Amino acid sequence: MTTATAPAIAEEDRLRADLYNFLGVILSGPPDEMLLAQTASLSGDDSDLGQAISTLAKLAKVSKPKGVEAEYNKLFIGLGRGELLPYASYYLTGFLNEKPLALLRQDMHRLGLERADNVFEPEDNIASLMEMMGAIIAGRFRDPANLDAQKQFFAKHIAPWAGHFFADLEGAKNSVFYAPVGTVGRTFMEIEAEAFRLG
Repeated sequence: MTTATAPAIAEEDRLRADLYNFLGVILSGPPDEMLLAQTASLSGDDSDLGQAISTLAKLAKVSKPKGVEAEYNKLFIGLGRGELLPYASYYLTGFLNEKPLALLRQDMHRLGLERADNVFEPEDNIASLMEMMGAIIAGRFRDPANLDAQKQFFAKHIAPWAGHFFADLEGAKNSVFYAPVGTVGRTFMEIEAEAFRLG
């Protein structure tokens, strides 16, 4: 039995993919003890992104899964609806399940990406888009995407709204643990947008 080896990608791209995947996981549901411990072990540098990561790690060290779950529910689920609706369709049109979702589904099909059987959320939610971008960069489902393909997916499905969502997450009244997640996301989206602009 042979195992397929992941295609080699540049270290910088692997780190980008890892950060997209981390954001996807931390936003897909409340973190368990293990994810909180992994988050607590992160360390950042003096950059804005590094400082946001350090702040998140410090909060993860003192957070308990039950408390973060309550915060997650208030932010994203709530009674009837959470404080934030983390969907591209909502941010771009004011309604759920609109044209941005249809366009994303077309591109997912073209890229060989499918919604997992255990996921019931519309595919244009922020967690799924972060995971898709990570998968495209790392080549999780087919060869790693070149810079043009990455730029196209980012410009079409992430850039128009993700920065706004992450800024809203930073400032949401129920955000404590998730406030630095918002800062990490917003700062990372700014870095990505600038890198694609220059690339």
